[in-house]
Amino acid sequence: MKLLTHKVTLVTGAGSGIGKTIAEFFADQGAKVMLTDIHQQNIEAVVTEITAKGGTASCIAADIAVKADVQQVMKYIQKTYQTLDILVNNAGVMDSFTPVAEVSDELWEKVIGTNLNGPFFTCREAVQLFLKKGSGTIINIASIGGLYGGRAGAAYTASKHALVGLTKNIGYQYAEKNIRCNAIAPGGVNTNILYGMEPQPFGFERMNAGTGNAPAAANPEAIAELAVFLASEKSAFINGTVLTADGGWTAY
Repeated sequence: MKLLTHKVTLVTGAGSGIGKTIAEFFADQGAKVMLTDIHQQNIEAVVTEITAKGGTASCIAADIAVKADVQQVMKYIQKTYQTLDILVNNAGVMDSFTPVAEVSDELWEKVIGTNLNGPFFTCREAVQLFLKKGSGTIINIASIGGLYGGRAGAAYTASKHALVGLTKNIGYQYAEKNIRCNAIAPGGVNTNILYGMEPQPFGFERMNAGTGNAPAAANPEAIAELAVFLASEKSAFINGTVLTADGGWTAY
C-alpha cells in the first residue's frame, strides 16, 4: 500500500539533488507533487520523469526568498490541486564556508533569504491552509550545520540553526491543531550544491579540521526515504524535532 496516496505536496528546490529525489519518491508513494525551483527547465524535466512513470506532478518556477513568489506558488497549488497536505522546504544555498569577518551584506542576505526567509514564507502560508482543513505536515531540510558550529560558514550556520528553531516552534505551537513540523539534518550528501563554489580559504580550512571522522557521503535517496516516513502516518507521534541523518558523523 502506498503511504501518501492523493496527498498534495509542495517541494521547494525540487530541480535537483535532494529536492528532486524527494519529489520522485513522494510521487512514487501516490502523492500529487508540486515542484518549485528557480530553474524552470530543471523542474519541467523532473515533472516529465514523474509523469512518464505514472505519477502526478506539476511545477512553477519561483524564488522562495521573495514573498510574492511564494504567494503565487500557493495560489497555483490551490488552482491546480485545490488543497495542500504536505510542505517540504528543501531549497537552500551554501555560503562558501565564509567566516563572519568576511561575510558581505549580499552573501548574508542571499543565504538568509533562501535558507530562512523562504521557509518562513512557505510555512506561514501553509499553516494558514492547514488550519482551515484541520491537518498538515511540514518537513524542513535543515543540516548538521544547524546543530553544530563548524560545518559551514557563518551565514549558512546561522540560517540552519534558525530553521531548527522555527521547526520546533511550529511543531509545538500547532500540535493540538493536527499540524506536525519536523526537520531532517543531513550530513554529507552527494548533490550539486557545491557546484561552482569557490571555498573561502580560512573558513574551508577550519571546517575541514573536523571532517576526518566523517563517513562516506549518502546519496539523496537516503534523505528522501526519511522524508517519506516523516510525511506519512507511520510517524504520527513525531513532531517538533530534528532527525539527524549523517551516518554517525556527529556521534563522534
